[in-house]
Amino acid sequence: MKQNIPSEHAQTAFHNLLLTEISALVNFARRFSINVEDVNDLVQDTLIKALRFSEKFKKGTSLKAWLFVIMRNTYINNYRKLKFMRDKVGLLDDVDMGKVLSQFTAYNAGESRFTGKDIETALEKLPSDLYIPFKMFISGYKYHEIAEQTGVPLGTVKTRIHNGRMTLKKALKIYQNDNQPHYNNNF
Repeated sequence: MKQNIPSEHAQTAFHNLLLTEISALVNFARRFSINVEDVNDLVQDTLIKALRFSEKFKKGTSLKAWLFVIMRNTYINNYRKLKFMRDKVGLLDDVDMGKVLSQFTAYNAGESRFTGKDIETALEKLPSDLYIPFKMFISGYKYHEIAEQTGVPLGTVKTRIHNGRMTLKKALKIYQNDNQPHYNNNF
């Protein structure tokens, strides 16, 4: 079975065509972000993918349009990954997770049990109208899925999760990162 390997001349010609489209790619990337570094990263990712999948480019089609599709898809995929990470990290964003996690990894297993118990107790003290949607949310359910399963309107679900977060923030106040200096005013 013979593979379709582009000649060195064809690869060089393709690279040269890509170079002519860089300014158009930069302009198009600015639609997605105003941050210069993000724009440059998006252009670079697009060019890398174009080079990697150059054999899929069909001669006679618009290279610029093909590159724009690659860029748009790259941006969407990156956005979804970032949103997924933000959703997971943002659950207890007001609690200093470094402080909580360091308690769990501490040499003293007793301290870890107390910290875990504090979190568990705080969750259990949530009223059921806050506990159920919050527990479902941290288990990975999306807002609309929680609304469907509980029969509660979507906006109410979001409010209850937010209120649950604020209640936990108060209950777990000892784990919050307090970066403000404490001054002794007894001079």
